[in-house]
Parts: sequence; C-alpha cells; structure tokens
Amino acid sequence: MDLNSEQTKGTPGRRSVLRGVTVACCAMALAAAGATAASAAQIPSADTTVNYVALGDSYASGPGIPNQVDATCARSDENYPSLLAAANSWQVTDVSCSGATTTALAGTQGSQAPQLDALGADTDVVTLTIGGNDLGFSSNLATCAGLAAKDPTGNPCQTFFTSDGTDRLAQRVDDIAPKIAAALDAVRQRAPYAKVLVVGYPDLFPDDGVGCTSSAVPLAAGDFAYLRDTEKKLNAMIADQAAANGARFVDTYTPTVGHDMCKPVGERWIEPLVAPAPAAPAHPNAQGQQAMAATVERALHCAAHRR
Repeated sequence: MDLNSEQTKGTPGRRSVLRGVTVACCAMALAAAGATAASAAQIPSADTTVNYVALGDSYASGPGIPNQVDATCARSDENYPSLLAAANSWQVTDVSCSGATTTALAGTQGSQAPQLDALGADTDVVTLTIGGNDLGFSSNLATCAGLAAKDPTGNPCQTFFTSDGTDRLAQRVDDIAPKIAAALDAVRQRAPYAKVLVVGYPDLFPDDGVGCTSSAVPLAAGDFAYLRDTEKKLNAMIADQAAANGARFVDTYTPTVGHDMCKPVGERWIEPLVAPAPAAPAHPNAQGQQAMAATVERALHCAAHRR
C-alpha cells in the first residue's frame, strides 16, 4: 500500500472523510518513537492485503453513533477504525469495546474475549486507544456533575480530588503508566511486525479553561480547567509510554481544539453530558470520529515520509 498517495478505494462517503489529508509531516499529529526495529515496521505494498486490528475503548468503538454493529461493545461502523480501514481498503478486525480498560486487552471483558487475541504475526497495523477507563472518565465526570449542583461557580470537583493535599487523578495517571507499557509490550509480542499507533483522546473541554455551565454540561465553572489539565496529563503520559515502547503516538487533542462539548451543534465534535446527539455523553460524535480518522491517516502519511 502506498501511503504517499491519496487512497481512492472504499465507499464514497467514507473516502471523502479522509480526502485531502496532507502528506506533510505534522508534529501535532505524530510523535515518533525511537528508531527501533519495532517502530520501523513497514506497511505492505498495494498488491498485498493489509491486516489492520483496532483495539481500545469507547473512544475507538463509537457508542451511540449510527450504525451500531455490536450492541455488547457499543461499536459503530462509522468509528475511526472503520473509516480508516475503508479509506485504505484494509482488512479490519475491530475489537474495540466500550468500557474497556487495560485489563480487557489481555483478559476477558464480560463475554468478550481478550482483545489481544485478535493479533497475530500477520497483523500489519494496530491502533490502540486505552487508559480513559483506567482513569475513570465516566465516574469522575458523574462525581463532578453531582458536586457542581452545590457550588456551580466554584471548583468543587478539583477540591474533592485534591482534598488530602494530593491530586488523586494526577496520581492515578501515573499509576496507569506501567499498564500502558505492559499493554504495548503485549501487542508487540503478539504482532511483532505491525506498525503500532497509540491514538490519544480528543479535546473534551474548552482548551482555554473557560467553562460553559448549563443543563447540558452540568459542571462547575471553576472545574473546566482542572478537567482539561487532567486529560492533558493522561495524553502526555500515554505519549511518553508510546515513545518508550516502540510505538507511535497520535495526538487527536490538538486537531480537535475548538470542537469541545461546550460548542453548539454543528461545531462540536464531542457531545455534552446531557441530551447528546446520536453518540454517548462526553464522547466523539460522527464528526469527532471523522476527525480522529483523518488525524490517524495523517500520522500514517508522516510515518511513510519519515522512512
């Protein structure tokens, strides 16, 4: 497969999502790993089948976005793995699953087999989005929303998570780091010849830290900056672990700034906590998944030019 040329295969609607993606190497889209044999894995040429495996949680699976093709994992056929595979005419095995933690990669998740079982020596490309559920994205936001009712103009969520003098969410991010490292090592053991891309989390909250407390986003005005910073810490940690473990990190935060949950319909790529469009609360909608797919595509082009 030639990653230096625009792809012309796949369904027209999906193909247009990624059309026009520049082949220029953009630092915001790609953090390169060290020059190891693992990070130098090659995408096969156009006359061979590319086997692509998508691993991860709900930010990869696309809960609520039509069409849902796996009710158990809340997986959409318009998630970024599906868009990426269709645009490149890859053979995709998508085992991303809502609620997945790093534990679900090597172990079962309910009735679901370990996600790593989808990998093999013939796997050419792997994408991985993981860590948010280890941090407790959903439960943390529920806690923050509950606290906001009593202090809508303050920062009760930050106060709660730092009440003992330690930022417990920041500590949790640090505690997740070895789990990400172990997950990447396991991916490499199962798929030794694959190009591995670790896809970060998009911008959920206003990057300027200015809140939008409302019925749709019931968070205290002073907590938006804290939640933004926590997400940035998580992404930075994941990027560090990718670089240290022979993988490439794809920054989906920077390209989605300005499309957070506080933006109006049509501008936001992340849905609010209450009354979201066809997507899960605080998750990418269809446009958000398209943006993530385009960013991963750009990262692949960058990788091709770096070789």
